[in-house]
Amino acid sequence: MEPALQKGINRSRGYRGEVVYIYAFDVALGMQDLPICQLLGQTVTEFGIGQDKRSPREFSFFKPQMVKLPVQERVGPTGLVKVYRTIKLLPLGAVSITVRLPFEVDDLLQLVQFHDLEFEDGSLHREVRHLAEQVVDELKSFYIKPRLPLVEEEAYTIFCLESPLVDEEGKIISAESWFKLHRREIAAVLTQEKDPFVLSDQEAEESTSMYLSYYNDDLVVVDWDAALIVDDPAEFDESIYIFELANLQLSELEAYDRILDEALEQAYDDLSGKSLRSRRAILRDLKELRIDLTRFSDELQNITKFFGDWHLARIYERIARRFHLNEWHAAIDDKLRTLDSLYHLAAQEQDTRTMVWLETAIVVLFVLDVIIILLGVHI
Repeated sequence: MEPALQKGINRSRGYRGEVVYIYAFDVALGMQDLPICQLLGQTVTEFGIGQDKRSPREFSFFKPQMVKLPVQERVGPTGLVKVYRTIKLLPLGAVSITVRLPFEVDDLLQLVQFHDLEFEDGSLHREVRHLAEQVVDELKSFYIKPRLPLVEEEAYTIFCLESPLVDEEGKIISAESWFKLHRREIAAVLTQEKDPFVLSDQEAEESTSMYLSYYNDDLVVVDWDAALIVDDPAEFDESIYIFELANLQLSELEAYDRILDEALEQAYDDLSGKSLRSRRAILRDLKELRIDLTRFSDELQNITKFFGDWHLARIYERIARRFHLNEWHAAIDDKLRTLDSLYHLAAQEQDTRTMVWLETAIVVLFVLDVIIILLGVHI
């Protein structure tokens, strides 16, 4: 049983928690099912998270291979800070890199400076991209058709605040009550605005409209570029992982869409006669692509299956709406149907050509037979 909030008890104001930066890279068409023991000098393990207070015993989720890199000490927006980095490897040819920085601030708006993080010697974005390139270079023998140079990554920022939270008088209040008191400031943090009053009422409400609360001391607010989590620190990981998987899914759907665009453009050129490739080669390539995309789609669906936890499923549903994942799926399904139509058209053309050749051969043999009979030649 979750303990009730102890209302009326004073606690020092200010906020403590961590900022989590999530980066998803599409690095290859797929990954061989072979054991990886080490990566960047660190032991590869299976990702796992502790049992959540909301999760039943049968709760299960996709568990990728991962490595934790050594902790760094860097100078960040508020001074010296420890940096925790984790790399996850997914079988569909994706890499997810998370960077976590603890913080302690007096005012919520101080978190705005953690967007587009800059260290004293360079940007986090550049460092993470270099890290992804190192991963691909070290694992290139494991990847199927690695994509180099890397395409643009999908990045997302999560601000995690430790609960319980307090009101203006320092008294502990529920996360939902705190949200209503600070909605405009939360909107400013999520939209990267230092002055919350430059936002219109409509924008402040829209950017914070997708929020969920399960217990009195937890809250999740989802925007398209950033999110806010309020919870006990021990409970952060599950929600963060849901964001990470959704971000990976968006990255892979974008990659999937690019592959289909290239395939459709090539198919149009092939079938319109602009290409010198044979119909047999065209059919072979289209067939291989259809198989690859079917496998890709299955693996993509598998990584976002959550069994046994409806609250995490609700969080994922909100993220999916923000990321327009259903629209991405619909657009890709349309392109797949178009590709299938082109495949069947190419197959029919090939069958027609084959039938014409067969019929021509039969006619030629018949004519030869008639000539032989008329000339009285017996073989």
